[in-house]
Amino acid sequence: MTAQPDRATRLQLVLDRDGPTCVWCGRTFSPLVRPTTEHVVPRVKGGPSWLANEVAACRRCNGERGHRSPVEWLEECRRRGWPADAERLARALDDLAAAIARTGGQRRARPYLDAQLRRLRRSRPAA
Repeated sequence: MTAQPDRATRLQLVLDRDGPTCVWCGRTFSPLVRPTTEHVVPRVKGGPSWLANEVAACRRCNGERGHRSPVEWLEECRRRGWPADAERLARALDDLAAAIARTGGQRRARPYLDAQLRRLRRSRPAA
């Protein structure tokens, strides 16, 4: 993988890609609701600091999620009545899987990522 942009640039790229709302609670970013980059696969689970592993989240959601899995946190957000964006999460997980397939490596992240994709697909209602 080539060198990644700095944190501020990655945040702007994520906002340009995903829009100005938190993936978890759906709040629109503003001076009072500050955006952060959130690792979909946490660093402690082997998730890389790649753009493909980052989504935009508000500071509250990023902090409260901690090291919980993305699907576990998605379910918790829904229990709280928040409009968590399962489609955006699925796209982020799929994009990360594709990036890992292209570049290789990420031995620790692969099984975790695969499990999250399976769990997300099981939890989503059939169309």
